[in-house]
Amino acid sequence: MHVKDENEYEDLLAEWSDLESGLGIILGSPESTQEFAHRVLQYDRWMQSLLQRDPDAGLYLLFQLAGNSPVGYSASHALVCGVLCHLTANQLSLPPKERDSLVRAAFTMNVAMTAMQDVLANQSERPSPVQQEMIRVHPVKSAMLLGTMGVQDEDWLEIVGNHHDNQGDGGDIHAASGTARLTRILKLVDRYAAMISPRLSRAGRSATESARAVMANSSAKSDELGHALMRVVGLCPPGTFVRMDSDELGVVLRRSARANQPYVAIVGSADGQLLATPRLHATADGAPHIRAALPASGVRAQLNHYQILALAGHA
Repeated sequence: MHVKDENEYEDLLAEWSDLESGLGIILGSPESTQEFAHRVLQYDRWMQSLLQRDPDAGLYLLFQLAGNSPVGYSASHALVCGVLCHLTANQLSLPPKERDSLVRAAFTMNVAMTAMQDVLANQSERPSPVQQEMIRVHPVKSAMLLGTMGVQDEDWLEIVGNHHDNQGDGGDIHAASGTARLTRILKLVDRYAAMISPRLSRAGRSATESARAVMANSSAKSDELGHALMRVVGLCPPGTFVRMDSDELGVVLRRSARANQPYVAIVGSADGQLLATPRLHATADGAPHIRAALPASGVRAQLNHYQILALAGHA
C-alpha cells in the first residue's frame, strides 16, 4: 500500500496521532480508565491493523513524531516501543502469546511514572534525588499498579517488573526462558527508542549512532537481538533524516532488503534549499549514497510529508 492522495495521508496521520493520544490518556490516568487491561488490548489491535496497512509509513510517521519534539514523550515512547517490539517479535518468529505479552508490557512499562516521564523530558537539569528514586522503583510499582488494574497475564507483569533489571542479559537468547527473553527484547528496544528521542536536556542521537550504541552494548552471544532489531528498522529507519554524499538532504522513506540501502526521498539541494518536489532515490542502485544519518533536532526543514509518502508507490 502507498498513500494515494492527500485525504488518505491525513487519515493515516490522524489514526496514528489518535492512537498515540489515546494511549497517552490511559497511561496518564490508569485508575480513571474503565477496563484498563482491555483498553490496552484494543490499542494493541489498532496498532497491528495500522502496521498491516503499511509498516514503512507507520515507522516514517512515528520516527518523525518521536524525533522532532519532546512534547508527550511518555505516550510517544510507549507507542514507538510497542511498534518495535511487535516487529522484532515477528522477525524472531515468537509465538503469538509471547508477542502479546511483550507488546503490552512495552505500552505500559512506565505507567507508574507517566507524568514524571513527561516532566523529565522537558527539564534541562539532571533528575533530582526524589526523581532518581522514582525512576529506580517504577518498574516494580508499574507491575503492581497493572495488577490492581486487572492485568492477569503473569508474563506481562513480570516483563514490566524486570525491564530495568540488568541480571540475565548475557548468554544465548534461545537458551533464555520465555519471560527472560522477552524482557531482554524490551530493554533493548527501550534503550534504542530513548536514544533517538530528544529531551530538553539533550538532542536525540542520530539513528546510526543509536544503532551502533545498541550493538556495542550487546554481548557476543546475545547480539542476535541487536541484529534482529536492525533488520526490523534498518540502520536508518523510515523517517530518519540523512545527508547524502552529494551534500543533498534526504529523508528515508522505505526499507529495502539491505539494512544500509533504503529508499530515500531527496528533499534538499546541496546548497541548502528545499526542493519544490522531492525525488525518490534507491540507494541500492548507485550514487548518491548516504554519508551520515542526522538527528531530527538538527534539521529545521518543514517537509510536506504527503508528497514524500506519495513517492512510496514507486519504491
